[in-house]
Amino acid sequence: MTNGQTEQVVERRTGTRDMIDKLLAERKEMLALYWHVAGLEPLTKETPVGDHLQEFCQVLVDYIAFGHFEVYDRIGSGKERRGAVVSVAQEIYPRILDTTDVTVSFNDKYDESDHELHLENLSKDLSQMGEVLATRIELEDQLIEVMLQR
Repeated sequence: MTNGQTEQVVERRTGTRDMIDKLLAERKEMLALYWHVAGLEPLTKETPVGDHLQEFCQVLVDYIAFGHFEVYDRIGSGKERRGAVVSVAQEIYPRILDTTDVTVSFNDKYDESDHELHLENLSKDLSQMGEVLATRIELEDQLIEVMLQR
């Protein structure tokens, strides 16, 4: 490998590490907000959940979008050259899409920017969201692990 090729590999690995760090930071922020909203129970009209829920929805959408438009788009567009990374991504991507569908539905239901907020099913929906997020994180961690290998 020439010196120029080595520099390109180092640059790509640094870019990968930066991307993973950003994903993990967004995940951490999203989880902190999730636990905060989930901890506001019992949920009643008097519980000041609206602002917290809106913030959680926004960060949740940002987190999901970053995964799709940065991580998976990079792999899908052929910028990722390592076969092991591509293989794991292809294996988990359909399940990642399933989690995305659930999170988008949650956001559509609880983002009150275009409709009134109804909290009757929030507790149940947050529980389901917790399970979906756990699945997504497990899948992402599989991909992250292989992306960090040299």
